[in-house]
Amino acid sequence: MSRNLGRRAPRMMVATTLSLLAGIASAAEPAQVATQLLDHLQAGRVQDTAAMLTPAMAAAAPADRLQVLWNSLGELQQRGQPTVSEQQGMHLVEVPLRFAGAAVNAQVAVDPQDRIAGLLLRPAAAEKAAPPPADAIYRELDFSVPQARGALPGTLALPSGKGPFPAVVLVHGSGPQDRDETIGANRPFLDVARGLAAHGIAVLRYDKRSKARPQDFQQPFDVDDETTDDAIAALTALAADPRIDGQRVFVLGHSQGGMLAPRIATRWPQARGAILWAAPARTLLDLLPEQNRYLLNLDGSISEAEQAFLDTLDTQIAAARSATPAAASALPLGVPQAFWKSIEAVDARADAKALRKPLLMLHGGRDFQVPDTDWTLWQAALQGRSDVQWKRYPSLNHLGIAGSGPGSLKEYTQPGHVDPQLIDDAARWIEAQR
Repeated sequence: MSRNLGRRAPRMMVATTLSLLAGIASAAEPAQVATQLLDHLQAGRVQDTAAMLTPAMAAAAPADRLQVLWNSLGELQQRGQPTVSEQQGMHLVEVPLRFAGAAVNAQVAVDPQDRIAGLLLRPAAAEKAAPPPADAIYRELDFSVPQARGALPGTLALPSGKGPFPAVVLVHGSGPQDRDETIGANRPFLDVARGLAAHGIAVLRYDKRSKARPQDFQQPFDVDDETTDDAIAALTALAADPRIDGQRVFVLGHSQGGMLAPRIATRWPQARGAILWAAPARTLLDLLPEQNRYLLNLDGSISEAEQAFLDTLDTQIAAARSATPAAASALPLGVPQAFWKSIEAVDARADAKALRKPLLMLHGGRDFQVPDTDWTLWQAALQGRSDVQWKRYPSLNHLGIAGSGPGSLKEYTQPGHVDPQLIDDAARWIEAQR
């Protein structure tokens, strides 16, 4: 999940990129201005960095916080040539960077006064995924998800042999996500799709609307526009395919998708069951301050500037929840109030309790985005349900990748794969639902 403070389709503030955002620039060599900022960060000149920021940027992302973020990536080993583009009347400078711990693209927004109005450190795009191995017992096929607002491109992992096969639709976490849920060099949905297909289970994954068709979000939108409706369209299309057993089609939601999985399965009653993976039991606005406080405190303390950032975030969250209309620019992530109102209205635990279908709950013990607090809340909400199976993996992070020590954003930039045990457990559970 990349988190930024810009006006775009929503995503959790911490999840998959390293962020901060935006305004834009003009005539005075924006590439030189951006280069100067990177020079200051590389040299650790916090005061010089602070002098370059707009007031709004300084409030949202103080210079010392930028420096902590920069330092967390390790030693800078290579800096590529900057490229300049114009977005909404502003210049955006992009510079490829390779650190000891990660390859990222720095996107620097420079305003007409040559001040820094935004900085986004986005994990560099992963190399193209390798095709399935020659001896794979499944194949991957193009599969379009039809929708009145515009079709979404996807991929169907189809087992070899004679069907019809049980099947799963994968529902993404927050923010613009491709069909593989690519995060740095990691592709959790690719791993899950191929792993389940090797077990004889068909899997449909598709590009999220906010990734494939961001133009569809020009008007106020809600969580159903962003996620639910497309998931239902994908389930409907998959179940209608003659190669699929329409009576054994499941929803597998990750992160925000897991929170919405009971809602989706309720609105698409043919669903055989649902898998909730790293699913929040609380609302995103409850999780945002907790996630950011955790990250800012990884070095053992929270500075005065970082506390000011957290205070600003609290103010934005209160505005998002208020009955008083507020501009998106005054709200978390710059996301419109209509979306926050709609996702605040989702009661995932109540939806799951009301859904009388089998559920599989998957959770990583090193997940700092959806921590054990949520796992405990899920257990309390669904206690006594014989049709709910629980699987907690102590060493796994939010992406289902094994590691050690406290979870961090830096970990997301390091290549890994979803733990095979999680995939095997999901496959066994699906096979048992007959």
